[in-house]
This record gives sequence, C-alpha cells and structure tokens, in this order.
Amino acid sequence: MKLLEHLLGEEWNICPAGGATGEAYIAENGDQKIFIKRNSSPFLAVLSAEGIVPKLLWTKRLENGDVLTAQRWIKGRELKSPELRQKRVARLLAKIHRSRELLDMFTRMGNHPLTPQALFKETKSRAVRLQIKDPYITEALKWLEKNLPESRIEEHVVCHADVNHNNWIISSEDSLYLIDWDGATVADPALDLAPMLYLYVPENEWGSWLKEYGVTYTPELKYRLDWYMAAHCVESMLWHWQRQEFHDITKWSDILTEIIRQSRFHSS
Repeated sequence: MKLLEHLLGEEWNICPAGGATGEAYIAENGDQKIFIKRNSSPFLAVLSAEGIVPKLLWTKRLENGDVLTAQRWIKGRELKSPELRQKRVARLLAKIHRSRELLDMFTRMGNHPLTPQALFKETKSRAVRLQIKDPYITEALKWLEKNLPESRIEEHVVCHADVNHNNWIISSEDSLYLIDWDGATVADPALDLAPMLYLYVPENEWGSWLKEYGVTYTPELKYRLDWYMAAHCVESMLWHWQRQEFHDITKWSDILTEIIRQSRFHSS
C-alpha cells in the first residue's frame, strides 16, 4: 500500500479491492478511478487491445521484479448466472478462443497445451496428497482415466479456465468483459465450454448456444464436454474437501453422477 502511495502520489486514495490474492487495489483521485494489480496476467496488453478486459492504462516494473498494472475502472456489475445463456457471451468466448494473437503470445512464452493426461495426473496427484480415500472420488478418477479423450482433440486454444459468472462483467455502457486471467492456459476449448454449458445453459439450448459460438454440437463434442466437466467436478470436490466445506460437495457429486451415468451409453 505504501509503495502505491509513493508511486501515485498523496493525492490518490488507495484501498484494497478484495479478492483471493490480496494483490488488487482501487485508486481514486477526484473523478479518476483505476484498478491496480500486482503481477497480473502477462497477456493483459493483448487482452486489452482486443477488448476482452477493461483498457490497460499503464504497466510498471518494480525493482524486485514484480509488475504493477493499472486498468480503467469499469462501472458495472457481474453477470447473473442466467445471463450466461446470452448469445453475446458465446460470441465473446469464441473471440477469445479464436484469437491468434493470444495463442501466439502464450506459445512464445513457452506455454505447452494442457492435455487431458496432464490434467488427470494433476487431479489424481492432488487427491493422493490430500489422502482422500473416498470411494466415489476413487471411482470418478478411474472413469476419467478410462475415458481420456486425447485422440478426439483437434485444436488447442487459449482457455480462461475459470468462466464462473463472477468473472463476466458488463459495464454501464453495455460492454461485456471476461476478467481475472491468472489461471489461463492453452487447452482443448472444451475446458471452458464444459462448465459454461453444464452450469449456466439449459441442455435443450446447447445446440443453439454452440452455434452462436461457432461450432456444431456433435456426439464427439459431447464426449469431450462430459470428460472435462467430470474433471471439473472432481477438482471442485477436492477444493471443498480441503477446506472441509462438505456441504458444497453435493452439488458437484450430483453433476458427476449424472455424467458417468450418461456416459455408459455413448462411451462404451
């Protein structure tokens, strides 16, 4: 905080912006208001240039190697869950997944695609570290390993990897943004599409939503969506298990149960 006061000047009023990392701040000076974050995504400039996040105003590298970024403060709100069914959400996600500039930048920085095998290995290792013996999670991990969809993946794109409705912002000027890119990775686009569809779009609308996104809803895509959503469910269960939030596990276990039940008919 003191560092920011020194950099910006005494005329700026700075306060924490909240969030899990504690590295974000809001700075105000009269009518000016900016969002400052320490060590934000290195792809922020590209994301800003493409209108995916609020405008990047400046970047400052500190002596210790940390980087501060300042973005235009957006007066707006988070999208509510039902609003993620909107066509504009599908179009923005498509724009992200088809951004050549983003993919090239990720690739130049040495980011390798997150394969289903790597994701499975990471999830299984986490369960082992947490010493979870729950038979349901054990069976889910066996299902994930048995149904790895690597041979079905035709493309890798830059995925946000946390498309929760809280990360979708609509401004007072009706501009839509997807924020918080710290966990972004290169992967099968189904990594983002699975939670978007399963959590926010009624299944009878998947075909029209995906058409707006720019792809055809096929049995092959459904297979990949199922696999990535199952992996997402297991990861979420482990996350809540680690925090002893057992009441939150039910939601994810119910979705997982349904995916595995359905899969017997189209993955055999």
